[in-house]
Amino acid sequence: MFEVIAIIAVILAIAIAIVLVLALTKPSSFAVRRATSIKAPAEKIFSLINDFHQWVAWSPYENKDRAMKRTYSGAAEGKGAVYAWDGNNNVGSGRMEIIDAAVPSKIVIKLDFFKPIEGHNTAEFTMLPQGDVTNLTWVMHGPASFMYKVMQVFMNMDNMIGKDFEVGLANLKKLTEK
Repeated sequence: MFEVIAIIAVILAIAIAIVLVLALTKPSSFAVRRATSIKAPAEKIFSLINDFHQWVAWSPYENKDRAMKRTYSGAAEGKGAVYAWDGNNNVGSGRMEIIDAAVPSKIVIKLDFFKPIEGHNTAEFTMLPQGDVTNLTWVMHGPASFMYKVMQVFMNMDNMIGKDFEVGLANLKKLTEK
């Protein structure tokens, strides 16, 4: 019986070592980027992103926990506006603050996650008008913690987060093309 337990322990130790080595090979930073074209003026799109109160109408994360607690502070919109949330494991808890807002072309947000995994990132929304269409890009980038690297061994984080971005962009498109 001891031999079986020893073999299982060795196999488990080797598996853990492989995961840790693979995690160490992952990049020390990450970026998730999605884009769409919207047949609406940049100003209309900008106003829905620049005011955190408007995120309930389009953000893919707002529907993941109907009981999520939200708090707003700082400026009403634009630079200095703050939005904090506390919810279930699907949304966790965190805080966003608009640190730059160049009407109507760019919004930069400091994004801090506290639970379930701590992370400190930057989100950027860029609106580039081209005729009657606005090209909208949503990017999140930041350092990849060791825990994030371990998660990347098992799942494609770009696809997971990117799917949420795609939903959010589609929601913005639907709202602004009305």
